[in-house]
Amino acid sequence: MKQLILIRHGESEWNKLNLFTGWTDVDLTEAGRKEAYEAGVLLKKEGYRPQMCYTSYLKRAVRTLNQVLEAMDMDYLPVEKSWRLNEKSYGAIQGLNKADTAAKYGDEQVLLWRRSFDVQPPALELNDERSPRMDPRYAELSDSEIPLTESLKDTIARLMPYYKNVILKSFERYDTVMVVAHGNSLRGIVKELRGMTNDEIIKFNIPTAVPYIFEFDDQMKLQKEFFLGNQEEIRKKMESVANQAKKK
Repeated sequence: MKQLILIRHGESEWNKLNLFTGWTDVDLTEAGRKEAYEAGVLLKKEGYRPQMCYTSYLKRAVRTLNQVLEAMDMDYLPVEKSWRLNEKSYGAIQGLNKADTAAKYGDEQVLLWRRSFDVQPPALELNDERSPRMDPRYAELSDSEIPLTESLKDTIARLMPYYKNVILKSFERYDTVMVVAHGNSLRGIVKELRGMTNDEIIKFNIPTAVPYIFEFDDQMKLQKEFFLGNQEEIRKKMESVANQAKKK
């Protein structure tokens, strides 16, 4: 049996403030660090033993992974970071309050910016201080690769080559692989694995710091998938994610 463990990062400082984050590099809150550590405790208790880990360039994901590995006493595991696992770029609405933005533009428009398959938020200028072009960690990227805004379709397009050519291929060597990333980058992986429609993925919410387990046979055919933990608590977390952008 092969296992893929997906974990969305714990609560970030901007999650707590209900701001659009995207590629903005914000840290975890104390609650976020705690829930990440608890995810590791749960994984260890249930006997999961990842052998290889992947995460994004953003500290909220990196530090979530660190907390998980510390709780599992597996800090020694190899970790590969890629910008392709970064969150969707929210363009010019990064840093804006989600509820306030919904009050200004309407729930339906903001839902499209957040969750639609192919609608992009307003774009940043390349030289905007929020642009990845201004961040040295993305110096390797050409201007055409720099996301100034993204739809979920765009996020999947830059994610899938890495997912298929690196993450999936690692199962040739490992039985259990863990990916700690973001709501929309993970949503792209889930859409691919579960064969979800564009409409279905809009409504699908991934809770913070909850291990999402996919089990495959030796030919990598999906056998089952489930969130690990108390199902009622997980349901409440998913509802909380869904309600973030509703206007007050």
